[in-house]
Amino acid sequence: MLNLSQYFPITDPTLIFFVVLLMILFAPIIMGRLRIPHIIGMVIAGVFVGEYGFNILQRDASFELFGKVGLYYIMFLAGLEMDMEGFKKNISRVAIFGLLTFAVPFTMTCVMGISILKYSLPAALLLGCLMASNTLIAYPIVGRYGLQRHISSTLSVGATMGALFLSLVGVAAISNAFHGSGGVLFWIWFIIRLALFCGGMLLLVPRLTRWFLRRYSDAVMQFIFVMAVMFLSAALSDWIGMEGIFGAFFAGVIMNRYIPALSPLMNRIEFTGNAIFIPYFLIGVGMLINVRLLFHGGNILMVVFLIVIFGTLGKAVAAYISGLIFRMPISWQNMMFGLTSAHAAGAIAIVMVGRRLETSPGQYLFNDEVLNGVIIMILFTCIISTIVTEQAAKTIRLHEKDDSQKLSQKVDDEKILIPVKYPEYADNLLSMAMMMRNKRLNRGLVALNVVYDDKNVTKNQEAGKRLLEHLQNIASATDVPMQSQVRIAANIANGIKHAFKEFQASEIIMGLHFHKEISTKFWGQFTQSLYNGLNSQIMIARIMQPLNTIRRIQVAVPSRAEFETGFYRWLERLARMAGNLECRIQFHGRQESLNLIKEYIQNRHPNVRAEYTFMGHWNELPELAAGIREDHMFVIVTARKGTVSYKNALERLPDEVNRYFSGKTLMIVFPEQFGDSMDSMTFAQPQHQEEQSAYDLFLQWLRKQGKYS
Repeated sequence: MLNLSQYFPITDPTLIFFVVLLMILFAPIIMGRLRIPHIIGMVIAGVFVGEYGFNILQRDASFELFGKVGLYYIMFLAGLEMDMEGFKKNISRVAIFGLLTFAVPFTMTCVMGISILKYSLPAALLLGCLMASNTLIAYPIVGRYGLQRHISSTLSVGATMGALFLSLVGVAAISNAFHGSGGVLFWIWFIIRLALFCGGMLLLVPRLTRWFLRRYSDAVMQFIFVMAVMFLSAALSDWIGMEGIFGAFFAGVIMNRYIPALSPLMNRIEFTGNAIFIPYFLIGVGMLINVRLLFHGGNILMVVFLIVIFGTLGKAVAAYISGLIFRMPISWQNMMFGLTSAHAAGAIAIVMVGRRLETSPGQYLFNDEVLNGVIIMILFTCIISTIVTEQAAKTIRLHEKDDSQKLSQKVDDEKILIPVKYPEYADNLLSMAMMMRNKRLNRGLVALNVVYDDKNVTKNQEAGKRLLEHLQNIASATDVPMQSQVRIAANIANGIKHAFKEFQASEIIMGLHFHKEISTKFWGQFTQSLYNGLNSQIMIARIMQPLNTIRRIQVAVPSRAEFETGFYRWLERLARMAGNLECRIQFHGRQESLNLIKEYIQNRHPNVRAEYTFMGHWNELPELAAGIREDHMFVIVTARKGTVSYKNALERLPDEVNRYFSGKTLMIVFPEQFGDSMDSMTFAQPQHQEEQSAYDLFLQWLRKQGKYS
C-alpha cells in the first residue's frame, strides 16, 4: 500500500514555492464562496500545511525571508498610502487614539496577568506591551476597497504606530532592566540613536529620492530604489532597538510625497506586495499556530481565553471611546477597532524577548504556555480583525458609492483627450491626465497621435502606433481604461479637433514641446486654429521634470475669470492634481476670484493645501517669475479673444513666458466657454450647479455693461 507520508513534509524549494502559489491562488476563491475575508484563508491554509497541521510543507528559510519582507511591506504600504494632510489636520485625534489604544489594553492585560494568571510584575508588563501593540493585518482589505485615505484608516495607522512605538520602548526598558543596563545612560543613548535615525532619514531620503526620480525614469530601477530605501530604514531601525517594522513604516511616510497613489510606480509596489510577499507572510504566520494545544486542556485554554478577551476588549474600548469622543459614525468606529485589534509577527517578536529573559537558571519570563497561548491568540485576533474590517469597509464604501452616484449625476461629462507626438513628453502628459481624472467616475482617457499626410506618413504612422502602445501599457499598469488612435490629417489642429468630436471628449491636455521658447507659429497659427470652433477646455503643458517631484503649483488667475463657464472645470482639475501630488497650490488673482476659489477648495477639496495671494493687475505676472523655483509648476489661466476675462495684456503672454519663465515647468489653460461664439450672444444653458453660478454672474456683468437684456 502506498504510504504518502514518506513524501511529506516537502523540502524541495521549487515544490514549496509551487504549493504556496496554489494556496495564494485558491484561498481567495474558496473564502469568497464562504463569504469569509480571504486573509483569514491565508492564515488557515498555513495552519493546515504547517508542522502542526498535516505537515505538508517544511517552514524553511523562504518563509522567514519572505515573511519578514511581507510584514515590512504591510507597514511600508500603510505609511506610503496614508493621507499625510489628513494626518496633520487630525494629529490631536491620532495622539488621543494612539494613547488610548496603547494604555487601555496595556492596563487591562497587566491587571489580568497579575490578578488572575498570577504572573510576576515584569511578565505582566511585557504581556501588556505585547497586547498594546498590534499589526495591520487587515490593511490589505482597506486597500482593496480604496479606503487608504479615509479618516478612520488614517487614525488607525497613526495610532498603530504610536502604540507600537510605546510598546517597543516598554519592551526595551524591561529587557535592559533585566540585564542591569536600564539606567539614565541607556535612555540617553537610546534617544540619541532614535534622533539620529529619524533626523538622518528626514534629511537624506527626500533629497536622494527627488534626485533619483528626476535622473532615472526606468520603472525597474525606480522600484528597486524604493525597496532599497525601505530595507535600509528597517535595518537601521533594528539597529537602534525599534524593530524593522517601525523603520519600514517610517520610510513609507517619508516617501509618501514622491509616490502618488495613481502612479505606475505605486501600482507596481502594491501588486508585488499583494501578490507574493504579504500572502507569504500570512501563510508563514499560520504555520506557527498549533491548534492541537486547544484540545490538550489544562491551563492553556485559560491563558488563550484571557489574553484574547482582555487584549481584544481593550482595543475595542479604545476604538469606540475614541469614536464617541470624535463623534464618528459606528462604521468608522468599527473600522478603527478592526484595524487595531490584530496581532502577528510583532507579538511573536515580543514574546520571544520574554523567552530570552532568564529569571533564574532554566526559568524564563515567558514559559511555553505563554508562547503557545500567544501564537493561538494570533489566529483568533486575525479572524476578528479581518471580519470586522471587511464589514466596516463594505458599509463605508456603500455609503460613499451612494454619494458618488449623486455627484456623478452632476459631473458625468469627463473624457480627456491627450494628443501626443514626442515620446519624451508623452509619459508626463499621461501622468498629468491621470492626476486630473475623477477616479470614482472611472472615465477612460483617449490618446491621439496625428501624423501629416505626406511622403513619410507610413513611417510616422508606425512610430505613432509604438508610442500609443507604450502609453497603453502604462495606463493598463494603473488600471486606467484608455482608447488610442493614430490619425492621418493634412492639418494637425484639424485632426485633433475632429478626433475630439468623434470621441466626444470633454477637454484636451497636450504638450508645449519647446524647452526654451514658444514659437510664433505654434502660439499664433496652431493654437488659434485649435481652439477656433472648440469651446472646450484646452490645457497646454511644458513639463520639465517628473510630476511627483513638484512641490508647489502657482496659478495666475485673470480678473473676471469667475464669469467663465469653465471656471470650476479647470479649478477642479488643478485641485485634483495638487491633491494627488500632495503639493501646495497657490492662487494669484483678484479678491473676487480668490473668494470663490477658496470656497470651492474648502467645500470640495478640504485636504488640499491651498494659499491665496492678491494680484492687483495682470502686469504683475513678470514679478511672479522671481518666486518660481525649479520644482514649481506655474499655471497661467488665459482666455480667448472676445471673452469676458480676456484682456489686451494677454497679447504679450508668449513674449513674457519666453522671457521670464524659460526652462520652467509651465501650463497654459484656455477655459471652457459658453456657446459657439461670444459675438452671437447665444449661450448653451449650463448643466451643473457651479456652471449656473458662473452663468448668472456673467449675465449680471453683461447687464451692467448694457450689452444684454
